[in-house]
Amino acid sequence: MKTGFIGLGLIGGSIAKAIRQYFPESEIVAFDKSRETLALATAESVINTAVTVIDENFKGCDYLFLCTPVIYNSAYLSQIKPFLSEKTILTDVGSVKTPIHQEVEKLGLSDFFIGGHPMAGSEKSGYVNSKAVLIENAYYILSPSRPEQKEKIQAFTEFIQAIRAIPVTLDCRTHDYITGTISHLPHVIASGLVNFVRDHDTTDELMKLLAAGGFKDITRIASSSPTMWEHVLMTNRENVSEILGNYIKTLEDVKKLIDAGDSQGIYNFFDTSRNYRNSVPDISAGPIKKLFAIYCDIIDEAGGIATIATILASNNISIKNIGIIHNREFEEGVLRIEFYEGAAQEKAAQVLRRHRYTVYERS
Repeated sequence: MKTGFIGLGLIGGSIAKAIRQYFPESEIVAFDKSRETLALATAESVINTAVTVIDENFKGCDYLFLCTPVIYNSAYLSQIKPFLSEKTILTDVGSVKTPIHQEVEKLGLSDFFIGGHPMAGSEKSGYVNSKAVLIENAYYILSPSRPEQKEKIQAFTEFIQAIRAIPVTLDCRTHDYITGTISHLPHVIASGLVNFVRDHDTTDELMKLLAAGGFKDITRIASSSPTMWEHVLMTNRENVSEILGNYIKTLEDVKKLIDAGDSQGIYNFFDTSRNYRNSVPDISAGPIKKLFAIYCDIIDEAGGIATIATILASNNISIKNIGIIHNREFEEGVLRIEFYEGAAQEKAAQVLRRHRYTVYERS
């Protein structure tokens, strides 16, 4: 099997590493503008061939992944067109699908193209932070160009399953509306809320001081790359504008309930949201990177945090972040400990409970 990559960043690198893990004999050729990235991927034996121009090295690929930012992917289509063979499945990893499908149709590449969107990510970027496990058990959206691509759709579905992701098939327009609602809108809301607090803070920044804990958690995604989200919104702007308009209407309805003193209406607003959130399955990674954290009660004494850190380190558990929660209006536990993955979170909770600490896990 031969696989090509145009771009080898966080997602491209993670897919390439998964392919190397589950298809060790696969031939992988990669193009990237960063020579350092290509050198590292070669040194790690993730790729066989590194190229700095798109050329005949991409001939004969079974799978060819476009893994550059959404706004650039379309530009590479014409460059790779001469090197596609009848068997090639051409795909991308962008979070917006309709524009690239339109470009594919315009260039006559629909027979080759199946859009892809692995719903996984990280606060960190670049090949250096990529890892095969990143896409494991993550939903991987497939958006075929044509329904009659049955053999290629089946082959690609099985391929995605083989690298341990969960394939889900959607047409491109449905995909863009869904991700616009559950991914793009939350990023707008989080950033808007942070900017609102910044703009309305007191002169001595008391809001900023007291915003630790719950507020910082619910606005965590506002720390995402501004460049990436500019590209995402510009390529999905019609959907996001419509969705944002509907959300504003929801806020206006809540304001009316508050203005009218409608106690039952306000209760119903919070009750329906709580029930719906509790019904959301927790079996896979979604479009917003999940937070892995536990909360722990500790006594205010010298060395308390160091003791916990030592216990976790001695059990080979890596800590991403650790700190005292000063605003605990929405949290249980004095100490918040964040991890890189779910397995570490679960193991840490077990280990600390064995040491008689009170541990809280949030769903």
